[in-house]
Amino acid sequence: MLHGFHFLHPLVLLALLPLWALTIWLARRRARDGAWPRLVDAELLPLLRFGAGGRGRSPWPLIGAIWTLAVVALAGPSWQRQVTAAYRLPAAWVIALQLSPSMEASDLPPSRIARARFAVDDLLSAAHDARVGLVAFAGEAYTVAPLTTDVATVRNLSRALSPHLMPEHGARLAPALSTAARLLKSWPGRDRQIIVLMDGVHDPARAMQAAARLRRAGITVNIVGVGTTAGAPAPDGGGGFRRGPGGQVLMTRLHPGTLRRIAAAGGGEFVMLNRLPSLISELHATGLVSLGSARATPRVRLSSWLNDGIWLLPLIVLLAALAARRGWV
Repeated sequence: MLHGFHFLHPLVLLALLPLWALTIWLARRRARDGAWPRLVDAELLPLLRFGAGGRGRSPWPLIGAIWTLAVVALAGPSWQRQVTAAYRLPAAWVIALQLSPSMEASDLPPSRIARARFAVDDLLSAAHDARVGLVAFAGEAYTVAPLTTDVATVRNLSRALSPHLMPEHGARLAPALSTAARLLKSWPGRDRQIIVLMDGVHDPARAMQAAARLRRAGITVNIVGVGTTAGAPAPDGGGGFRRGPGGQVLMTRLHPGTLRRIAAAGGGEFVMLNRLPSLISELHATGLVSLGSARATPRVRLSSWLNDGIWLLPLIVLLAALAARRGWV
């Protein structure tokens, strides 16, 4: 027991120094009446002193002991551990990132894809103990990382994603939803989420049908709009901009209405990129609803130190009662 003895909050012990100094100062000050003898009758003055009922005993050693025990209890003395089972929420998130050339537009500085990668990083940080997967899509969809608890690896893979890696241009959401669904169907938990980061869709009808099918299967589709309605010149994937028949530069704009309808069909939320924290809060709230179905993780146990300062409370209460008893202080 002594080998493992330590304080959980050792910095609290620093409060002992000013408390002891205050106790000594008050004890010495008690012995001096100052100017009170000139103002109060000699027969009444002893009755007005603190500790007058204690037959001359000073109350400050007892009060100092109470303060000391209280500080030690707050510091959290500990000498024993508690071992409990580890639980994991039955949650799984698949992040689908669009890698079309339009994601290199600069209406969200420095570019849409750069901001989308930051958003992926925020989602991975917020996943906590949920399993996460990553899908990249443009004309077709590809699995970058299957469902895993290794968030650090998924984060490193996401930072290397770029529209230049995709062999086919486009913005087909339906194949991305199907690929994400294949990853999630192997997960038995009830909280299964797809979070799509995109700036447009070339197959809205098929995407809406795919989202509705996933909703019936118990999978929620959420969409994060990356871009602005004002838009920016549309990159062509080769360092220039797309041009129309007359040579004019084409613009790429975000159309929130279409993306909002697809998310509604999938039973999820549509948010603009700057509202991502609100979506994360919704995902956490959904996870808390399924907290009762959390499962113990096999062969994993958590060990934590117990705060044994509670055992000092009876002694503190007893001494405080004595200090408050008439005739003791």
